[in-house]
Amino acid sequence: MRAQPERVTHTFGPFFDRDSQILILGSMPSRASRQQAFYYAHPRNRFWPVMACLCGQPLDTLAQRKAFLHQFHFALWDVINSCIITGSSDASIRDVRVNDVKSLLGQTSVHTIATTGAAAYRLYQQYLLPATGVEALALPSTSPANAAWSLSRLSEAYAVLFEKLRKEVF
Repeated sequence: MRAQPERVTHTFGPFFDRDSQILILGSMPSRASRQQAFYYAHPRNRFWPVMACLCGQPLDTLAQRKAFLHQFHFALWDVINSCIITGSSDASIRDVRVNDVKSLLGQTSVHTIATTGAAAYRLYQQYLLPATGVEALALPSTSPANAAWSLSRLSEAYAVLFEKLRKEVF
């Protein structure tokens, strides 16, 4: 049966603390992420394998992932609070209502914003850049739909996040 467009609302909040320095924004959580109430939960999404490769530690459990985010001062959220979407297809997104990223920035030490995928970057530029005034770093999508990017190529692209940390933290 073909998926039908539906209004979807973000069902869980941002992951951050006051020491967060880099905010990574997706577009909208996938159905698997909404069901598990945490980011990049689809088993074929390569976000966590990329991060595990870059930090050299396993990120298989939710507890490991949260500890990693705190340790490296990463925050996770999405540009969209609600939208009409078909399945988890970013290409089908319309009637967007965005999250209050500017408010989150005021609660953190974020100095860098990165987006995962072209849709998140486009939506950030359109809806959130005017409010935040912070240019976003466009990173490739880790979704399985982005098959043109291998795990090693994604890891090379995402390494810039750790370089940003070293410049600011170390």
